This record gives sequence, structure tokens and C-alpha cells, in this order.
Amino acid sequence: MRFRHPDGTTVHLSYCTNVHPAETLDGVLTQLRDHCEPVRKRLGRDRLGIGLWLARDAARALTTDPAALRGLRAELDRRGLEVVTLNGFPYEGFGADEVKHRVYRPDWAEPERLTHTADLARLLAALLPDDVTEGSVSTLPLAWRTRWDEHTAATAHTALTTLAERLDALEELTGKSIRIALEPEPGCIVETTADAIGPLTAVASPRIGICVDTCHLATSFEQPGPALDALTAAGITIPKAQLSAALHAEHPHLPGVREALAAFAEPRFLHQTRTLPRPHRAEKPPSAAHLHGTDDLHEALAADALPDASPWRAHFHVPLHAPPAPPLTSTLPVLRATLARLAGGPTPLTRHLEVETYTWQALPDAQRPRSRAQLADGIAAELTLARDLLTDLGLKELP
Repeated sequence: MRFRHPDGTTVHLSYCTNVHPAETLDGVLTQLRDHCEPVRKRLGRDRLGIGLWLARDAARALTTDPAALRGLRAELDRRGLEVVTLNGFPYEGFGADEVKHRVYRPDWAEPERLTHTADLARLLAALLPDDVTEGSVSTLPLAWRTRWDEHTAATAHTALTTLAERLDALEELTGKSIRIALEPEPGCIVETTADAIGPLTAVASPRIGICVDTCHLATSFEQPGPALDALTAAGITIPKAQLSAALHAEHPHLPGVREALAAFAEPRFLHQTRTLPRPHRAEKPPSAAHLHGTDDLHEALAADALPDASPWRAHFHVPLHAPPAPPLTSTLPVLRATLARLAGGPTPLTRHLEVETYTWQALPDAQRPRSRAQLADGIAAELTLARDLLTDLGLKELP
């Protein structure tokens, strides 16, 4: 979906296909038929943007077979789909029964991450619509925090610098500008936007910026205004933003609230949980050091694991249009405030927006979609909400 900002800029809205497990190229093609095209038809659109997730095997198949890449591009066109952004965070296995920490490997200190991301950039340059010259690829925020020392930090810096050089060469060759966006996430080396400023300033390339995920932003209790102002002041670009909402518990000390939270503690994904127990100046974004947290929701629910006199937020992407029932809620207000700063100003801070609720099948049993049709209905409802937020900010939906 495309929108015209009042300044004349085109802003793209898509949804991320990592919600549909597929590790191979055949699986990706099946996604387009069984999921993406039905969502487009529900929205009554001739064209729908998707944030494509290409796992390692699918990406390799496309990079080694130009005919396969042309075939994917033709299939996108045939089904009324377009791609301006890729989700390069998960490398493989995102559809497994247990993902947890596996999603952070390989990290930016491992050569496979550079190879995969460079491949994705080349593929995206070939998949971009003819009238679009800019693409984005989101990626993990360097590494999970336990795999980090001076050596790995230096290796990751070299890898990102090398990637920036390859992206410069790619634009010279293709005329397409591909930018990479590190996505801060709780538990990682770059947990907050504040944590991103140092590493990205050291790389010092406009090709390498940040992906603002509004679920992660909220989980880390960042205030959107100060966080985005700090990025702007540091000269950090925002190639992409992901529109998502976290799980919020206002009164985690209450037994009924803990019981409700326990329904979201599931075995597939990590649901890092955070609280901000000490007063913190809103004008200065918090770093991970200001937060108390656990690496998963079930750990937080253990006795005395977290202070419970202040609200808790958990990294669980809940559907934008359907917050959990009381006594829980979602951080949709943080999404609204962030989007207002990203797209509601005189010029947009990013041109790529992606709805990323990949946890539909991890929701408590009563809230899970029971069929492909129900999942398509839910994704279409999320995109409708995002569309309405953008038009309320003065953007005009384009055909």
C-alpha cells in the first residue's frame, strides 16, 4: 500500500511474511498464493506491499538461479504484490516449534550474516518495482548480549563497514539504493535506540541505520519523542519502521494479572519482559541499564523475579486491532505516538512501514486463527488500522 505524504514523499506500508513459515523458494511461492494475495483481495486493493522474509535456503536458491529470481518477480506481479523491504533478521528455522535464542544466530560477528545480508540486498534490488529506487532490509541488533566482547565487536564493525561498501557498489551497478536497518530488541547488544547510536556512529554510513520496532521500543519503555529526537541529533537514519504492539500489564502484582500473563508464556518464541521501577527522565531515552528484566515471560512470573510495583511489558507481538482482554492491554498508544513522529511531521522520518505480528499462532488458544481465512482476516484488519492511522496524519492513500 502506498501513501502520499503532504511533502510529496511516497510512504510504503506492508506486512511481514515471517508470520507464514516457509524456508524454501517453493514455500515462499505458496505463501504468495495462499496468504498474501487473499489479504490483498480482502483489502480491495489492486496492489499490496509485503515485507518478504527469505530464509537462507530460499535466498540461496534465488541468488544461484537468475531464472528463479525472474520467476519470483513475475509471480509477485501476477498476484498484485510488491516488495520494497525484506526482513533479514531470522536466518532460518523461524517456523520451528521452538525458536527462542536460535533467531539470533548467525550474528554480525559470524561471516554467514554478512553473506546472507549482502545476498538479500542484491535480491531486493532485483525485486523492487520499476518505479521504486530505494529498498530496506532489517537485521538483528548485532548479537545476543552473551556473545559479545572486544573481538566480536570489532568483527561486527568490520562486517557492517564491508556491507556498506558493497551497498555503494550495488547502487552504482543497479541504480537501486538498498539500506540496512539494525532492529533494537530486548536482550541484545543493541536493546534500545540509545544503545544503537554508538555502533552506528562508528560505522558512519547512511547505508546502515536503524529499524524502529514499536513493540521493542515499548517493551524497553522508551518514549517515542525523545528516542527519535536522539537518533535525528546523532544523524542516524531510519530506513524502516515496524508497526507492532507489546503486551502490557499495569498491575503485575495482582494474582489475576499474573494468571492472564501466564496464558502468553509459550514455548516457541522468547518473550523478554521488562519493567522500569525507578523514575526516569522522559526527555532522555533509557538504556538497558535502567531496566529490570528477564529473558522470557515464564521467568518473569517466577516468584520475585521482577519488581512488580510498576507495570510490566513483554515482547509479545499482539494483533494491532485486537488487544488482549482485561486485565491486560497492549502498547498500541506507543505505536500511535511513534507513527505520529515518524510520518506526521513536515517530512517523514522513514518511507518504509511494516506491520509485523508474527505471533498469531503463539497467541492463547482462544485467540488463535483456526484457518488461513481467519489469519487473512486478521492481517487485513491490522493493515486497515495502520492505513487509518496514516490517513488521520494527513497522508493520502494511493491506488
